[in-house]
Amino acid sequence: MIKKKVIVAGSINMDIVVTAERHPKIGETVVGSGVVFSPGGKGANQAVAAVKSGASTVLIGRVGSDAFGGELLTFYAEQGVDLSHVKHSGSPTGTALIVSAARDNSIVVVAGANADLAPDDIDAVDISPGDILISNFEIPQNVIEYFFVKGKEKGATTILNPAPAKSCSDLLLRISDILVLNETELSFLTDATVDPAKPDGVLSAARKLRTHPEQIVIVTLGERGVFALSGEEHIRIEGQKVDVTDTTGAGDCFIGALAAQLAAGESLHDALIYANVAASLSVQRFGAASAMPTRDEVEQGLNRIIH
Repeated sequence: MIKKKVIVAGSINMDIVVTAERHPKIGETVVGSGVVFSPGGKGANQAVAAVKSGASTVLIGRVGSDAFGGELLTFYAEQGVDLSHVKHSGSPTGTALIVSAARDNSIVVVAGANADLAPDDIDAVDISPGDILISNFEIPQNVIEYFFVKGKEKGATTILNPAPAKSCSDLLLRISDILVLNETELSFLTDATVDPAKPDGVLSAARKLRTHPEQIVIVTLGERGVFALSGEEHIRIEGQKVDVTDTTGAGDCFIGALAAQLAAGESLHDALIYANVAASLSVQRFGAASAMPTRDEVEQGLNRIIH
């Protein structure tokens, strides 16, 4: 079977990660224990996760003509991501300020050059039948719509990660073959309270969100694993019990790994299991893009589950 490409239209950021014992309250100053500059951005994270899981991966995005932009392009090229459709912009490179404390993160994202991504950035990209297209809400939504409409016309599969949570058009939801989101984003889009500990509530919200019977809705639930609604089938993959170092980029790791498996022709069930293990490995490391596991590492993790 010929492997298809993974094509990601998404954000490219420099993550500025500050570690502390706890998150500050409003108006409070907390003394941190360290600061790290790390490659990130949901689009770039997803692309690195896909390429490290063995997929031929193209990234569509924008960076600034600044030091951060140069450093990020060097890093992503070293990972093997095709950057031929990443352009420089007059705006500064996107940044994310991440406070990592108490096994969780608070994040403030500044779009910068990511907001300059435009539909004509999509036109030069070669999309083939069966390719897997990914996008997220850290770039303009009109670009995502254009990307997905073109992809659907070419016979590609579209994966939307509606994160960070914000309102979106009915059209964008309809042209997304697969929705991958966490319980916070699912709650926002359905205006329902979603408790990860209550599978019936997750199922009900997933059904409410789904726009047509063929659409697949995948809900990542952190340490509780993954839930997927595909047709009338409900798939539940249990979470992995691991020592968590940093959860930044775990959802992006899941999506990129999932896309790589689907591009390779794997079933949804097997792709979910693989992606779940990949995400569990990523949270045991510090950083986002730099924490993405290789295919060999994930396969070793899968072997430990089987045996």
